[in-house]
Amino acid sequence: MSFIQFFGSALQVTPHFHSLVPDGVFVPREGGVRFEPLPPPTQAEVERLLRVVRHRVLRLLEKRGALPAQGPEDALQTHQAHSLQKRLRWTEVDVRLPPRKQPRCAFLEGFSLHANTHLHANDRHGLERLCRYGARGALALERLSRAEDGRIAYRMKRPLPDGTTHLLFTGLELLRRLASLVPPPRANLTRFHGVFAPGAKVRPFLLPQAGAEPGLEEESPAFAATVQERRKEPTPRLDWAGLLRRTFALDVFACLRCGGRRRVLAYLMASS
Repeated sequence: MSFIQFFGSALQVTPHFHSLVPDGVFVPREGGVRFEPLPPPTQAEVERLLRVVRHRVLRLLEKRGALPAQGPEDALQTHQAHSLQKRLRWTEVDVRLPPRKQPRCAFLEGFSLHANTHLHANDRHGLERLCRYGARGALALERLSRAEDGRIAYRMKRPLPDGTTHLLFTGLELLRRLASLVPPPRANLTRFHGVFAPGAKVRPFLLPQAGAEPGLEEESPAFAATVQERRKEPTPRLDWAGLLRRTFALDVFACLRCGGRRRVLAYLMASS
């Protein structure tokens, strides 16, 4: 499963992928599948994989004619190139430090690969947090503020190695950055591969249908119209109340007065 992101922490155009890869293989067997764990990749394997990725990406770009010999040809490409090259920092000296060497990380001619994040099979909260990180948006509004000189300051999530804490933009520069980060129209930014692909034969054995969460089936009517109704068949989609609770931590069926559970009595479609 891969999340496609076009942005970096400095609101620059940095196309990259956040991929969730099982640390093993699924072997089909009668009535299901069997998971065979594999050891973590070595540093040499990560570097070799990065060389393969670089070769294939450059070959694909060359085949599509996306590697022009001259500069950018249209306005959007100009904005994207500008966002890659120019960075206004809240520091006096612009010092670019070399990337720190980390285990299972490789760098090669502008390409990088990080494979040093691991989650335990039972760490469901960690898995959700990692998925939310991959599916997040480019701009965090709570980090925007107005500087004393009138420019817009964007606070970094963490200071850069040179001590930079904020990036400064004029209004036009910020709009130009944001315009270059808009993904192409109708682009699917979440991709599923291998056994998790929509057409994979073993997919039904790996992805159970979403139903009520443990512990909430009897006490929470967030997954049904009323507690008296017969529960519907499990569906892969959460209803509106479940989505609000999972996305914004807002339980609309919790009573703020008594702490009890609300239930739907009727749907009013028009004023009477």
